[in-house]
Amino acid sequence: MIKRLNLFYQLTITIIIFINIFIGFPNIVLAQETVISHPLNPLTETEINTAVTIVKEQKNLSETAIFPIITLQEPDKKEVLNFTPGKSFLRQVFLQVYEIELNKTFTGTVNLNTKNITSWQEIPHGQPAISSADYAIARDVVKSDLRWQIAMQKRGIKDFENVEINCWGAGILTDKEAKSGNRICRALSYYQGKHWNFYARPIEGVLVTVNLNKSEVDTFVDNGIVPISQENWDYDIHAFNRLITPPKPLNINQPEGTSFKIQGNEINWQGWKFRYLMHPREGLVLYLVKYHDGEKDRSILYRGSLSEMAVPYGDPQPNWSFRNAFDVGEYNLGSLANKLELGKEIPENGVLLNTVFANSEGEAFTIPGLVGIYERDNGVLWKHFNYRNQKNYIRRNRELVMKMITTVDNYDYSINWIFRQDGTLEVENELTGIDLVQGTANTKQSENKSFGRLLAKNIFGVNHQHFFNYRLDLDIDGQANSVMEMNVEAVPIGDKNPLGNAITVEDTLLKTEKSAVRDLDIKHSREWMIASADKQNNLGVPPGYILMPAGNTILYAVEGANIRKKAGFATHHFWVTKYKYGEMYAGGDYPNQTQLGAGLPKYIADNESLNSEDIVVWYTMGITHIPRPEDWPVMPTHSVGFKLMPRGFFNRNPVINLGE
Repeated sequence: MIKRLNLFYQLTITIIIFINIFIGFPNIVLAQETVISHPLNPLTETEINTAVTIVKEQKNLSETAIFPIITLQEPDKKEVLNFTPGKSFLRQVFLQVYEIELNKTFTGTVNLNTKNITSWQEIPHGQPAISSADYAIARDVVKSDLRWQIAMQKRGIKDFENVEINCWGAGILTDKEAKSGNRICRALSYYQGKHWNFYARPIEGVLVTVNLNKSEVDTFVDNGIVPISQENWDYDIHAFNRLITPPKPLNINQPEGTSFKIQGNEINWQGWKFRYLMHPREGLVLYLVKYHDGEKDRSILYRGSLSEMAVPYGDPQPNWSFRNAFDVGEYNLGSLANKLELGKEIPENGVLLNTVFANSEGEAFTIPGLVGIYERDNGVLWKHFNYRNQKNYIRRNRELVMKMITTVDNYDYSINWIFRQDGTLEVENELTGIDLVQGTANTKQSENKSFGRLLAKNIFGVNHQHFFNYRLDLDIDGQANSVMEMNVEAVPIGDKNPLGNAITVEDTLLKTEKSAVRDLDIKHSREWMIASADKQNNLGVPPGYILMPAGNTILYAVEGANIRKKAGFATHHFWVTKYKYGEMYAGGDYPNQTQLGAGLPKYIADNESLNSEDIVVWYTMGITHIPRPEDWPVMPTHSVGFKLMPRGFFNRNPVINLGE
């Protein structure tokens, strides 16, 4: 089954590439740079295939061994920062290998310069992300189980081929599951019937836990029959008798071409310069983000990425309480990225970029259009109308957007890095797709304090949250940085404030990792500034960047809840660590069936100093989603984000002299 699934996947990709090449899509970059000229250039197909061949030749892998992750082994940070064009550099590939039958996980590093394995180790108790192979195993095991078949027949379902099986990460393990060490998943069943949107017809009450190593059912639960929605919740254009007239065409074009330049994986635009990679786990990653100020490039961000996600659902029923997906580490979010289209996810003036990935067999292939980049107008950049001379001084606000979109089963996530001409870097995550709904006998909302809201007859939307943690390795004018918390204070009425209108800002240096675990405070308009520790601007203060939160929420799981231990990063909004090679993921390296307390809580345990150090900021933002009927059957886009905005980094408005 695994072999057949991978062959089908490769054939699909081959067909897509063939169509793109011979029919032709405009603004698609069909070939990546083949000359490796920088340590952070993405891996080529040849490099991936070479590394896999070396591992297979030197390690006795079984036929069922899979490669959940193959990616660039990032060089040492100092090596990258000291690199000069033409200088030789170390080129390595990181491989994660999982032996299904042995239930063992290995990681290895292959040196492409010397063509040998430089590291190889078994990861005790480490389970890789859920893969397509796991889906195939779960599907076969569940549908072959007599108890499951009887449960379906009790519900009037005899056409088992029309039942979809979804494979979920195990979530919080029972003591028995934790002790066994088996690789498991929770299998959910959906009835497709005569309509293709099977997410509208959950087969409620049935939960199958599958032992993926032995290809057998570990536990089976049937809590009783719940009605299945009989309505048509398909959402393609053919599902509706009446269509809303679309607005008239709005064409976006740049007759003189784009303003940004792409060379390999380096982008230049309006003073900004940066590199990017697509990582199979993290998705879109930015590197070496700099701003050209006067005669020099000034460093801002060495590496920025979505480190982890947590999506806890708020229903205490055993069939639901395990649902707390870690979409980055449990599902390899980057490998689930969509192929984008111009005029749809990306406007017509955009450019689509290639990505080289590897399938679970270890075979490399190129996918066109997983990343999109485009310029957009966003209103007024700055303006003033001078009444004296009746002149209007104004500049339009142009932004550069780099985007990827990934689909994790029912939900779709758009990850956007937005560059502004004034030196601001913004992150915006957009959420759309389909709510994970619960079957119910109810046709009207019955309880005010229930665990969700009725979306339609027999369809219940469970209250849940989405938390995103971003890892930001900031290097503001170099690696020696400090971090300050800024709190706005109201001054009490008195001699120094007789009218009670005075406002001050109190800056507090966050000196250690544990003292830098902080939360938002709307009463004090709290923000955090990362500043140079060894440089000053023309006003005698350190140049810095402020992390400016936008909308956010708190984790509502109460103290003592296991999800607070597993998703420790979501219990606070702001964390800072001293840079250490290998500390990459807020929820730990292996969140699938992980030990509780991994990730950030462990990273800060040694409570290192943050004063004048190379520091990493970890910011958690979230959305609390109380579903509504308007979110069904496809949810209009919700967004959440934050900004990194210069504060004293420039001597003045950096775009005051922008030409008209």
